[in-house]
Amino acid sequence: MRCEPSVPAEVLAAMRAPFASAGAEVVDPPILQPLGALLDLAGEALRARLFVVQAEGGAEACLRPDFTVPVARLHLEHGGGEGRYYYEGRAFRAAPERSDRAEEFLQIGLEFYGAADGSVVEADAEIAALAWRASTAGGRDDLVLWLGDVALFAAFVDALDLAPGLAARLKRAAARPRRMQAELDRAGAAAPSAGGGQLAATLAGLSEPEAEALLQEVWALAGVERVGGRGAAEIAQRLIRRAEDARAPALTEAEAEAVRRFLAVEAAPNEALAALGALASAGGAFAEALEDWRERLARLASAGVPLEQARFAARLGHTFDYYDGLTFEVRSRALGADRPVAVGGRYDGLSARLGGAAGARAVGAMVRPWRAFAGGEA
Repeated sequence: MRCEPSVPAEVLAAMRAPFASAGAEVVDPPILQPLGALLDLAGEALRARLFVVQAEGGAEACLRPDFTVPVARLHLEHGGGEGRYYYEGRAFRAAPERSDRAEEFLQIGLEFYGAADGSVVEADAEIAALAWRASTAGGRDDLVLWLGDVALFAAFVDALDLAPGLAARLKRAAARPRRMQAELDRAGAAAPSAGGGQLAATLAGLSEPEAEALLQEVWALAGVERVGGRGAAEIAQRLIRRAEDARAPALTEAEAEAVRRFLAVEAAPNEALAALGALASAGGAFAEALEDWRERLARLASAGVPLEQARFAARLGHTFDYYDGLTFEVRSRALGADRPVAVGGRYDGLSARLGGAAGARAVGAMVRPWRAFAGGEA
């Protein structure tokens, strides 16, 4: 396993300093994490990037690939509610074939959990500004703050007034470029007459208690052990929704073109908001979301983030699909888009997916010190 070199102590201390001002509890979640829970959130394709371990007769686990899910699980174990957490420790990801990238590397970061009625915009701006300050403390002079928003795309989709199944399918594809391209490529195609599988079709005809009982019976017959936080009822409903989505119509050519125009927007933040505003009719949730972004930008500027070093990209997403609002990355021009210095965003729905209460607010950020360090990764 290739290990990342250490950052000089004084530089690392400067990167920690912005996070130390956030009033967060220091946590150190376990290095071993349940594999099933991570694959449930990110998909089986992530397995190739994980270091998987298994004791004889035990469940599969993996070395933590990052800290967001481990800290979320720790937060739920502490009872949920409000909380702020700071972490610093090693994470592990298998490098692609023929790559010389480090597979064991240091991450520092923050995760904020707030009440359902808390200010989303204020917390978003705070976490992004802290990540920017921590990143710039490493001494690089080529950093750019890239901004995006999964929820903004969802509001745009709602403004298109699509069939519910199609709208849901598009929203799920927001952070998955291949899925989104597949949706755009099949524009104008006829809707399938059936889809989703026989089990999902059977579940769709049952009441919720009946669907839950049937799924439990199928698991027992197959010897399947459930992983992650979802119960049988939630999984049954998800299967039903996916079957309904599969039967939904494709985009029309006009709708696909509207989505393409949205995803093509990439510019300085205020210019990008103006371009996005021109794509949808005034009013509604989309206009409100754009107004929230104007407030975010004002707060970022007030926190000392130079907006002339920021870009807004409508298609910016992350590997993990639990991000459902703000997304951001701090990138170095020397390292490129596939080696970000910092990554963060909002993931309000993650707690519920891990078995916690719905409606919680959560946003976080992670910085890679070796990448942020001017004398580090090149």
